[in-house]
Amino acid sequence: QVQLVESGGRLVQAGGSLRLSCAASGRTISSYVVGWFRQAPGKERDFVARITWSGTSKYYADSVKGRFTISRDNAKNTVYLQMNSLKPEDTAVYYCAAVRAFAGPPAVPGSYDYWGQGTQVTVSS
Repeated sequence: QVQLVESGGRLVQAGGSLRLSCAASGRTISSYVVGWFRQAPGKERDFVARITWSGTSKYYADSVKGRFTISRDNAKNTVYLQMNSLKPEDTAVYYCAAVRAFAGPPAVPGSYDYWGQGTQVTVSS
């Protein structure tokens, strides 16, 4: 059991950068696989990135590959999403999610057991 809280979302100009944080409590984040998802109003929740326990294996959606970087600092019990070259279409509520060992596909929301409340990212032109 782990609680997740996202932070760092705000209004940013297109082409700019943001770093989102996912702080965990209740359990150490090192024992969890963590993913980032995003959801625009009226749309489904889409996969963004995933990182494994050690942080050595990372997986990104094609839409963000080369622009976004997922990382983790287990000592701080935090996972980060560095977002560069932001576009208006990146506007969404961003969620972090966690699961221990799982067999499901990492890009599917149903594969994760724990979710944060989300943080709003708005990219202006």
